[in-house]
Parts: sequence; C-alpha cells; structure tokens
Amino acid sequence: MKFFADTADIADIRELADTGLLDGVTTNPSLIHKSGRDFLEVVAEICTVTSGPVSAEVVALDHAGMMREAEILRRIADNVAVKVPLTIDGLKTCKALSDDGTMVNVTLCFSANQALLAAKAGATFISPFVGRHDDIGFDGMGLISDIRLIYDNYDFATEILVASVRHPIHVLEAAKIGADVMTAPPSVIRALVKHPLTDKGIEGFMADWAKSGQTIG
Repeated sequence: MKFFADTADIADIRELADTGLLDGVTTNPSLIHKSGRDFLEVVAEICTVTSGPVSAEVVALDHAGMMREAEILRRIADNVAVKVPLTIDGLKTCKALSDDGTMVNVTLCFSANQALLAAKAGATFISPFVGRHDDIGFDGMGLISDIRLIYDNYDFATEILVASVRHPIHVLEAAKIGADVMTAPPSVIRALVKHPLTDKGIEGFMADWAKSGQTIG
C-alpha cells in the first residue's frame, strides 16, 4: 500500500520523505489555508520534495472553471494530480483531464456508487473519506470493502486512496482490505511505528548496555 501525507507542511513532508516511506502528498484548500502560504507556491515546493503524485485541488464548481484552474495546476509539475469533487461537473472534468493524460484524484467520495462513476470517468485515484463516514454512523471501512469488490469485478485501474484517516487502525484495516493508497496526517503516519513493547525493549537494551560499560567505535 502506498503512503501519502495529507498535509501542506513542507517540514513534515521532508521528514517523511527522508524515511523512504512517502509515496506522495495530498493537499486541499483547508490544509493550504492552515499553512498560511501561497497555494501555487506550496504545491510547487511539495513537487520538488517528492516525485510521487501531489494532489492539488480546484476550487471552481463548474466544469469550465475547473478546467481553467486545472490547466494552471498541471503546469506546475508533471507529478501534479488535479483534485476534483465528486459532482457531475467534477466527473466531466475528470474525463477530460484523464483523456489528456493528466492524473486526477476524485475527492469527497462517500458511496460505492460514486466510486463506480469516478472509475468510469477515468479517475487515477478515488478518495473515499472513512473518518467522516464513521463520524455520522456509517462504516467507513465497509465502504472501502465495497469499492474494492466493485473495482476488482470490472478490473478498473482507478486506485483506492483511503482518505480522512484518523488513526493507525484505519491504516491497518485499509491494508487488510487491499486499498491501493492511504493518505494521513503526518502524526498518524508517525504513530504507526509506536508500540509499548518496542519502547520497553529499547529501555531494557539500553539499561543493559550502560551496565556493560562498553562503547561502539
């Protein structure tokens, strides 16, 4: 499963890239606003840190407006994936961009039927929001399972990009289902490495090493 960082914080992206775990980045208007920086400038810088897909979202809601904004975004770098909402105009834009060889991430997916439409429109990625789905009493991981089944039934090439990931269990369940990608805040990605027995083991080894009075090198 590919790991994308859901952030616009360059320092976090660089740190994760240095681990070798980072396969791409997703951004949205809220994350860009949080960074306090110019949108196009941030996207351009992220594209220099990772060679993987960098999702940059249009803000227009009509097809013509989305296409105008997409043209600006895809000129930033070859690894930009234009992010569009799961609406009729978004799907129309997805089809046009995909046919022209541009990566497209269709976002704000909350049903398997929506995911089916995105795949038919040629989406590179579909972004079902599991955390937000859970928030209103639905089964976010059940949605991922349904999409996986449908895509496998028809051999769709669209990659399932699990979004709105809130905690490590979401990552684990997505991997067990067979999602292609997950995108999570850097704090969630870092939390994957944590386990109390690992910490306890390190403490024990370090205590014993100190008692030995030895050094390496």
